Amino acid sequence: MIFQRTLKNTIRCTGIGLHSGKKVYLSLRPAPANTGIVFHRTDMKGALVPAKVQNVVDTRLCSTVANTDGVRVSTVEHLLAAFAGLGVNNAYVDLDGPEIPIMDGSAAPFVFLIQCAGIVQQKAYKRWIRIKRPVSVVQGNKRASFEPNDRFRVSFRIDFDHPLLSEQEEDLDINETTFIKEISRARTFGFLKEVEQLRSNGLARGGSLDNAIVMGDFRILNEGGLRYEKEFVHHKMIDAIGDLYLLGHPVIGHFKGVRSGHALNNTLLRKLLSHANAWEFVEGERVAQYLRESERSSLELPTPMEALAPAMGLTA
Repeated sequence: MIFQRTLKNTIRCTGIGLHSGKKVYLSLRPAPANTGIVFHRTDMKGALVPAKVQNVVDTRLCSTVANTDGVRVSTVEHLLAAFAGLGVNNAYVDLDGPEIPIMDGSAAPFVFLIQCAGIVQQKAYKRWIRIKRPVSVVQGNKRASFEPNDRFRVSFRIDFDHPLLSEQEEDLDINETTFIKEISRARTFGFLKEVEQLRSNGLARGGSLDNAIVMGDFRILNEGGLRYEKEFVHHKMIDAIGDLYLLGHPVIGHFKGVRSGHALNNTLLRKLLSHANAWEFVEGERVAQYLRESERSSLELPTPMEALAPAMGLTA
């Protein structure tokens, strides 16, 4: 798998924007080699927005990208994480509004869509960003860093002043199998007090127990409880993987986050790119061994994900 990959077919779905609360029509389409992931606002003429770190214009609550004409696309991180986790380098993402639909609050519905569309190999080599030297950023008690590694590894630690979420930590090599089976179904989460405050400010209008874990003072309000024992930190890993894919290339290296969010993740990416001696592009046979080790497993979906299809309005 040293070559670039795109979708085999176009696939469509509908969903609700987390903050706008409005219905969004979304299509994922194949794209030529070296295109990258490009968002296309179909409700605005000529509105193409490449998924690039340089195009990130807002990191409050989510990652938002915009082009030079000010056309914006918000909440891109879960879809980008799915593309990254499944090794899709090139795709067009059509949507008729300013926000990627939240779906069930995780990356799993997008994984399902991509696998239903199919993935095909292209004739151009993939290019990885290999971390050569440590790079880190710190803001108060928050930290995000890259360190050299022979594969893509993500570590994350969170802690909150809440009886249900005092501290969680996870450390995983990320490949297609671990992404799908270990973290892809982890949902976004929040506290009831925060949700009420966001709505009073005109945000989170589309948020519900169907697309987020909501915690009261002493219990989880979702009837079904958690999907993973460490669902909270696993979702933060999804966010980080999606944010990192704004580099435009997969990473060979170790990302470490401590209480990090979209803003600090983006600051780290910009610092990395500004230090030319801290990274290099690698492609072809130089990464073949890494690929054989980290992508040897199949793409078989976990059974619980199959149940998502009827609720997603899929058409191929």
